[in-house]
Amino acid sequence: QEHAYPADELMPLTCRGRVRGQEPSRGDVDDALGKFSLTLIDTLDTLVVLNKTKEFEEAVKKVIKDVNLDNDIVVSVFETNIRVLGGLLGGHSVAIMLKEKGEYMQWYNGELLHMAKELGYKLLPAFNTTSGLPYPRVNLKFGVRHPEARTGTETDTCTACAGTLILEFAALSRFTGTSIFEEYARKALDFIWEKRQRSSNLVGVTINIHTGDWVRKDSGVGAGIDSYYEYLLKAYVLLGDDSFLERFNTHYDAIMRYISQPPLLLDVHIHKPMLNARTWMDSLLAFFPGLQVLKGDIRPAIETHEMLYQVIKKHNFLPEAFTTDFRVHWAQHPLRPEFAESTYFLYKATGDPYYLEVGKTLIENLNKYARVPCGFAAMKDVRTGSHEDRMDSFFLAEMFKYLYLLFADKEDMIFDIEDYIFTTEAHLLPLWLSTTNQTISKKNTTTEYTELDDSNFDWTCPNTQILFPNDPMFAQSIREPLKNVVDKSCPRGISRAEETLGSGPKPPLRARDFMASNPEHLEILKKMGVSLIHLKDGRVQLVQHAVQAASSLDAEDGLRFMQEMIELSSQQQKEQQLPPRAVQIVSHPFFGRVVLTAGPAQFGMDLSKHKAGTRGFVATIKPYNGCSEITNPEAVKEKIALMQRGQCMFAEKARNIQKAGAIGGIVIDDNEGSSSDTAPLFQMAGDGKNTDDITIPMLFLFNKEGNIILDAIREYEAVEVLLSDKAKDRATIFKGKTIPNYIIDSNLEMENMDQKLSENDSHKQNSEEGTSASQDAGAVSEEPEEGESSDVTDPDSLSPANADSDSVSISNQDSYVPGIDEASAPEPACTQGDHQPQEQKTETESNSKVNWDNKVQPMESILADWNEDIEAFEMMEKDEL
Repeated sequence: QEHAYPADELMPLTCRGRVRGQEPSRGDVDDALGKFSLTLIDTLDTLVVLNKTKEFEEAVKKVIKDVNLDNDIVVSVFETNIRVLGGLLGGHSVAIMLKEKGEYMQWYNGELLHMAKELGYKLLPAFNTTSGLPYPRVNLKFGVRHPEARTGTETDTCTACAGTLILEFAALSRFTGTSIFEEYARKALDFIWEKRQRSSNLVGVTINIHTGDWVRKDSGVGAGIDSYYEYLLKAYVLLGDDSFLERFNTHYDAIMRYISQPPLLLDVHIHKPMLNARTWMDSLLAFFPGLQVLKGDIRPAIETHEMLYQVIKKHNFLPEAFTTDFRVHWAQHPLRPEFAESTYFLYKATGDPYYLEVGKTLIENLNKYARVPCGFAAMKDVRTGSHEDRMDSFFLAEMFKYLYLLFADKEDMIFDIEDYIFTTEAHLLPLWLSTTNQTISKKNTTTEYTELDDSNFDWTCPNTQILFPNDPMFAQSIREPLKNVVDKSCPRGISRAEETLGSGPKPPLRARDFMASNPEHLEILKKMGVSLIHLKDGRVQLVQHAVQAASSLDAEDGLRFMQEMIELSSQQQKEQQLPPRAVQIVSHPFFGRVVLTAGPAQFGMDLSKHKAGTRGFVATIKPYNGCSEITNPEAVKEKIALMQRGQCMFAEKARNIQKAGAIGGIVIDDNEGSSSDTAPLFQMAGDGKNTDDITIPMLFLFNKEGNIILDAIREYEAVEVLLSDKAKDRATIFKGKTIPNYIIDSNLEMENMDQKLSENDSHKQNSEEGTSASQDAGAVSEEPEEGESSDVTDPDSLSPANADSDSVSISNQDSYVPGIDEASAPEPACTQGDHQPQEQKTETESNSKVNWDNKVQPMESILADWNEDIEAFEMMEKDEL
């Protein structure tokens, strides 16, 4: 309210509101913003959970008075439904509860419900398709097909986008007595169910809204599908319709049969479910253990949750994606709540105080690494600790709610949380809706349902007070074998198909052994349908056509070979790249809380070898471009020099400031509006000469990040920064110095949690091993994990569902590997701690510019971002081997 109202979101680094159209576009992420005070609406019922009833009453009045839902703006149907419609309904649910109690909200007359109904009608035009699946976007004012709508041309949507509507739409129908909303949501769910792959009972990630054809045929429980499964089970709980439970059980049987590889959950192909579709997992699957608790399948929930916790202890946060050997794949962390959600449900199910320790670790890490003066900032890179100027509404709507409920006792709550079900955005819908305004007949619309032999189904929707023994040893015995699963992990050498076959046949040729000059290897490639093209620069390009393989088994061998070659090629591309660095503002009032992602230099001090980094006050040089002798050396001496990019080589700038006595340098991009949020990181190259004479560290900041420092100088004059390989713990920064009260105060709430943990331990009859099972998250590890990072634009769709394969000149029927050296590719080493940086650009010419249009990224950039998703599986999708 202080910094951002009435904007949709808070920008916690620049302390202002994010208003769509006034900030650089972030692509699909911005589709959640509709100029309707998103964070305020999304947080309404959180205020009541936190017992902030007065603040809730004031917030509801603000929403009624100020929020306009008739804006000429294109928004995501999915995000608007779960955040805004769900927020209004959750607010209405707790408002009528408070009114009934007689102390608060006595004036309330259903105003939030009226707004929810208005919004519901604005979303209905999106359902104007032959299939009943909604368009992914809608214009709040003009709908979909209106000439001024600027949307309605899309053909695809994600499964979760179309299948995560039933709770909010049915609740709206039950609250208002208007059946059309529930009817539309049910029709969309019915269509997805009918289009499932019948042999595997799995669904794909994206589907054509007009034809019902699967566009992306990989299947998992993470991004793009996650909440579809969640809403099938919860729709049964809220609405009491057995068909939803039958569908969920059918899907769950398939998930546990094909996707679950304890403790991992790996995507597979819907037509070939024994073949893994990728070698990494995304962070959104962290919700699944919580759903398994609701389903009653506790053992795999404990296993997967423990694996995720080990990843968090290694990186402080859960990376957006990580590989099967637990290296960072995508390094961002936008403060997602899914792991906290599962932690809460596991504690409710087991009563094990271990999960209170897990929650304490989450809160400590948020305060230590994400808290900034104006809020909590998303992590740009979990390896460096750098921040992004972003605080999504779901952080307050979900993370605060689940963490509070984890530690709250019944007497801390002003209502019984067990009377409500959580939506996927953690909004509260009352269970009594199941018997109210049943405008839809509860007939079983599930077709071809086969009764499954699974005793677990008897326990669906359990009463956790009687199902699970209140014995911490129960969960601990399951966790114990996984305690070191991350640290001891090494890259897996065999695929899921090979595991199934035991010691069965392996691919006749491994990518690491391939030599383009070996005639025998070329013959094997031909048999697998892989052709080799010699490029003019001496490299070779590999393309696979499944139809040209000698048999379907040979085609599968070729597919595995291409997967391996893509991974090795990506590794080769990154060998010469340096990891991102961090610029941490340590002076008042930042005190190390603001960390900016910085590009490294190929010359000067190697910050990875100087762990303490370089710390000093910043000073702007004259001339600002640093391309000639510095004219204000007295201002620069023993300082970190700020300069503008352009007009000469980076090495020349470094030599000039070093001569003037600077202890380091920061080059700020001169391209107005550039940001690490939207552009790939790049490293500063030398000038082609020997640069051993440059001994000071040099880092590069994009324009937006650089302006944060320049704005701080204008406001506070003396600004001190730390240049390092990764953000430092504030206790380390202020070692031997007086820690400001601002930092001390931010940690006071931890004392209350410690007291809660102590009280809990005194009331639990648990063994010494059970109470000591928790492990401290500790400080950031000294060596970042090997992995790769990519800019993600959609908060609930991590995979590039709409990636255009034509942009990298790849046929839909081909598997493709970029050009590689004719020499054999090196075998990846099984190591811990090697840097794998974000995709970077290297500037070698003076005054060169970066093209910020993501649509024209170079081929290397696209392949580095999405090499797991390129056509390797589209070939199989077309041919259905």
